[in-house]
Amino acid sequence: MSDTLDMTSPDLVTQNFEKLAELFPNCVTESAAGRAIDFDLLKQELSHQVIEGNKERYRLEWPGKREAIVTANLPTTKTLRPIREDSVDFDTTENLYIEGDNLEVLKLLQESYLGKIKMIYIDPPYNTGNDFIYKDNFTEDKTEHEKESGQRDDYGRRLVANPESSGRYHSDWLSMMYPRLKLARNLLTDDGVIFISIDDNEVHNLRKICDDTFGNVNFIGQLIWKSRQNKDNRNINGLSSDHEYILVYSRTNNIRIFKGTERKTEQYKNPDNDPRGKWVSGNMVGLLPEAERPNCHYDLLNPDTGITYEKPKMGWRYDQKTMSRLIEEKRILWPENNDGRPRRKVFLDDVSKERPNFTSIIGEGVYTRNGTQDINELFDDKYFDFPKPKELIKILISQTTEMSEKHIVLDFFAGSSTSADSVISINSTDGGNRRFIQVQLPEAIEEKSKPFSEGYRNICDIGKERIRRAAKKIKEETNADIDYGFRVFRLDESNMQDVYYKPQEYDQGQLDAFADNVKPDRTADDLLAQILLDWGLPLSLPIEQANVAGKKVFKVAGNSLYACFDTDIDEGFAKAVAAEAPLRIVFKDSGFKNDTAKENVKQLLKQLSPETEMKVV
Repeated sequence: MSDTLDMTSPDLVTQNFEKLAELFPNCVTESAAGRAIDFDLLKQELSHQVIEGNKERYRLEWPGKREAIVTANLPTTKTLRPIREDSVDFDTTENLYIEGDNLEVLKLLQESYLGKIKMIYIDPPYNTGNDFIYKDNFTEDKTEHEKESGQRDDYGRRLVANPESSGRYHSDWLSMMYPRLKLARNLLTDDGVIFISIDDNEVHNLRKICDDTFGNVNFIGQLIWKSRQNKDNRNINGLSSDHEYILVYSRTNNIRIFKGTERKTEQYKNPDNDPRGKWVSGNMVGLLPEAERPNCHYDLLNPDTGITYEKPKMGWRYDQKTMSRLIEEKRILWPENNDGRPRRKVFLDDVSKERPNFTSIIGEGVYTRNGTQDINELFDDKYFDFPKPKELIKILISQTTEMSEKHIVLDFFAGSSTSADSVISINSTDGGNRRFIQVQLPEAIEEKSKPFSEGYRNICDIGKERIRRAAKKIKEETNADIDYGFRVFRLDESNMQDVYYKPQEYDQGQLDAFADNVKPDRTADDLLAQILLDWGLPLSLPIEQANVAGKKVFKVAGNSLYACFDTDIDEGFAKAVAAEAPLRIVFKDSGFKNDTAKENVKQLLKQLSPETEMKVV
């Protein structure tokens, strides 16, 4: 760093540029003068309406990109409703399974899990011309219209077919992925990483939209997985496509993502009983010709035998001074005659403690059929086409998470729940505290399929059952003291009456129908989940139900949050709960005995427990 004073004021333009680049990496583009902010795109990021513009620039464009940005930025009024009957250890588990459109779910998780996800793995629908993709229509919000126009099926799935003949074949897929990746980026920790499985059809476009959403400086690598053991004979062009890719991006750059691979030590021996311990024979041949490294090109003399060994074509790895030291320390292995080549003793204790780097060729000997076997072991049948094998995902988890930390692994294209199975499995091996969040659209199952005949109605039904069966199997095999449960939530409309959000649509006479602004079919569990989301608290916090002054109270994470949705709340209850000094407390607006009691409760809490923050719903 220079000691010379700049003698200038701060470059505010550059500072502002870097701040915008951090907030909106997709708005950083190239111009004739170098890096620049795409102000048209920046306007779009700050607007709920589509901003027109056709300025030419270096970036990935497709019909619908601006709509995709709007889709990502539009707020949602939906919520997540707990499904206790589908859950395992609901009150204590820290794992989550969420049923619903992952775009809406990612929006709901923005506050509670902002910067808290260590690893994301997704295996999105591949754009093969036959798959279904998600159709996000941000301009319409009427289910009947979507159903009539073919945007929704009888189960309410927002899906459309994507034939290769479509004029928006790539565009529709990109528009589906783009907003989800934008929202996913916000959830990653500063040292977080996302893995995305993909094949040749869209890998080039996926890299471009990931460069757009994560920033090209945060590209880590493109892993290659040999997914098939045998050649595929179905491809008419004669080339068997036997591999897939896993793209890797980080939240921020200049950090170490992978731990590296375990160093193999079986080859280290000590046949000569060297007091320095086990060793292996190491090559000493150099890497550069004499013109580039002349000091490493020399004949080598064995001082004990007088035999001279001619310099190799590429010289030695060490200069003469270093080689003399190695000879003096008896680290050189001399051949019996000058026909051989001297080598070096490499002692195990001298090997760097840092692991060798992780390789971009991943999952050797792990194939798609192994994923099918994982399912078969649990269900005695093939329930999914081409599920990812558990061992493949475990490799990624082990490389990027720590057993001692409560790192969260998110999968918002959960499918067969391989990633959840993998988290439980790897925790059982090392006693780790990793947690998972699974998000899956409840896609209907074909009525003629075996899963349907056994009572499963959608993919979520199978995914949840897989976690239950996998957890039971792992617990029986390992008896590990880990979290085997999961809380189930289902995406739904808000718990609040429409008047809560759109009072202008009702006249005064209608308002009497909404004396209680909570929908009549909603439970205390439903309200508590929405409160956690609104307050930006994790959905995995431990929940205890207690009785305080005759009222049912939910205690979340100790005294972090109290919630009481009973009626006739009065001053006596306020005094009782103030004695426990919760950090936050929530009531139903209609739960107070009367307006006077509501005000008195508020004032009593301020007086008796000034640190308690009170809210009503």
